[in-house]
Amino acid sequence: MAYPSAARSPVPRQPSVKVILASADVQRVVDRIAHQILEKTQGAADTVLLGIPTRGAPLARRLAARISAFENTAVPVGVLDITLYRDDLRRHAVRAVGPTEVPPGGIDGKRVVLVDDVLFSGRTVRAALDALNDIGRPSSVQLAVLVDRGHRELPIRADYVGKNIPTAFAESVRVTLAEVDGTDEVKLFGGTPS
Repeated sequence: MAYPSAARSPVPRQPSVKVILASADVQRVVDRIAHQILEKTQGAADTVLLGIPTRGAPLARRLAARISAFENTAVPVGVLDITLYRDDLRRHAVRAVGPTEVPPGGIDGKRVVLVDDVLFSGRTVRAALDALNDIGRPSSVQLAVLVDRGHRELPIRADYVGKNIPTAFAESVRVTLAEVDGTDEVKLFGGTPS
């Protein structure tokens, strides 16, 4: 006797995951950005690095350490919390406000390099510029990012880019850093495997 075969439901496909930068690659990219900052700022004279939490802050500290190792120049490092300046506070749960740490000597008259992990729409950088206005008046502002994935919504571009990753809008880039996540890695999530 034959039994009718049960209809099989399709197995959901898992989104694809691709490692873009492994740990050693992240270190090389940080070194390259540090060299670019030194070149473009004449040895990082009158330069301050401000990291945008969460992962921009440890990146800024790493860049300062590499600049110091390459040129024996101490670059002041701070943290710029942008929570209250975000334009999506009404749509998302309230985030805890983090500390803004202005380096000794402040930022007035200095070249400020904002440091973040991923540049996407540009809205985080816009919020950082608003926050920066509340703590001082730099002579100029530059932007350093580990990854630029495109899809800008605002006319913002980075001065220093570790890796350009062309992405589809539905894909996401996830940066993990040892100081926050226990490992250094950049992964691209999205799409479905073929």
